Formats: sequence, structure tokens, C-alpha cells
Amino acid sequence: MSTDENEGGDDLLGGPGELRQGSMDSDETLIELVKGLYPRKPYCLVEDWTVFHVEATQDEQSKIHAAGQLPLIVYAHNVLFDSQRRFDVGDWVRSTFATSFQYGFLFETRNTVYVLKGAGHEKKASLETIFSFF
Repeated sequence: MSTDENEGGDDLLGGPGELRQGSMDSDETLIELVKGLYPRKPYCLVEDWTVFHVEATQDEQSKIHAAGQLPLIVYAHNVLFDSQRRFDVGDWVRSTFATSFQYGFLFETRNTVYVLKGAGHEKKASLETIFSFF
């Protein structure tokens, strides 16, 4: 990969974006919360995260909404805990489209609730760009 291409990837993940704050609660408190709000649904505690607002055409937006989803994808550099052990501690993870995003830290997809801890970012990017780096 050339230096220019690498800089593009670094900018997407670490460049300008809106700083956001996830939950500051303990892992134990958050696990109890997510179990109570989403019984029987797998969950994943993550940190060092970015919520991407997918830039899509009107037609693409309509298809996303028709599928009961939101044009949001989360990427996290660090998995802290995964209830189904799909990811090891320290792994990175990228979600599918969100179905809900509540309280600024509960990012739900069809299959998983991602619990966003600590500082993170929100950014806009095209779907092509998001998938090209991960």
C-alpha cells in the first residue's frame, strides 16, 4: 500500500470527526444494563470507536430504511468483551447497519448490541469508503 493510500485510511479512522462520548460506566454495570434492555440478544463492549453516517443516494437510503435499518455503521478498534466470544479481547470489529442507536452508546444491529465505551467519533463516509478499509 502506498503512503498516500495509507494516509487516506488513517484519515478516515483518526482524522477530523465530531468527538463523542460513550458510556463511562463499569463493564459490569453495562453488561447488566444491556442484558435487561435486550434479553437474549448478543452484545459486545467496545472502545476507541467511530460511528459512520453512511452517505447514500436517496434510493439507497430508501432501501436501507425499508429494511428496518439506519444508515449507521460502527467500527471499533478494541473489543473489550463479546458475550458470544465471536471476537477476542483486543480485536477490531465493524458492524452491519444499525437498527437503533440509543443514549449515545447503545448501537443495535439485527444480531448484536454494541456498547460504546469512552471517547469516540462520528463521521460521514460513503459505504464504498467504509468497506474499502475494513
